Amino acid sequence: MLLTTGQAAEELGCAITTFRRLIAAGLLPGLSRRGVRVMVPLEVVQALQTRRQAPLDRLRVREIAVLRVDVARRTQEPERSWRGFAADLPSEDLLKALRGWWRCDPASVAAGGVLPVTLSGYVVAVLTGLQRWEKNSEGRHAFPDACLAGYVTDLAAPHSRLTSHADGDRQLAEQLLGTRLASHSGGALAYVSTHATVD
Repeated sequence: MLLTTGQAAEELGCAITTFRRLIAAGLLPGLSRRGVRVMVPLEVVQALQTRRQAPLDRLRVREIAVLRVDVARRTQEPERSWRGFAADLPSEDLLKALRGWWRCDPASVAAGGVLPVTLSGYVVAVLTGLQRWEKNSEGRHAFPDACLAGYVTDLAAPHSRLTSHADGDRQLAEQLLGTRLASHSGGALAYVSTHATVD
């Protein structure tokens, strides 16, 4: 059975624009087109419904930052060609597309030890290596040593690629990729309580 994007969004309880971001990012398999309409297999929508919540309570910190991104778009910035997330970007390009200059509390970001990257409320990538930061003249911060621990290529299964060689980073990516993680913020970065017990 195939659903329209409107029907799929209704099943998931989200806005059509939110669901269309998942399509545009190349995260959903088995799509077909009927004229201008994109049709989504019912089993893909059901798989998205059953994605578990991110197990933040396993992290040994009280709070983490979450990077909320949009679908990758071309940019004229000198250090990168893309900004945002797309499942088909090579890992080197994806890392550059996800790194940026943000208004944030850099010490809080670094203290979390991990930066889940979400698109439409799903963790699609995981960044680590956040211990060092820089500040620009506009008061924004960047993390030049940030590493891409892994990213999702198919959200329905989910399928992911682990790109870090560090065991701890790979473990974090395995725990978080493909999970649901709600966050609310007026900017790119949000802060989420882990509800973890910290000694």
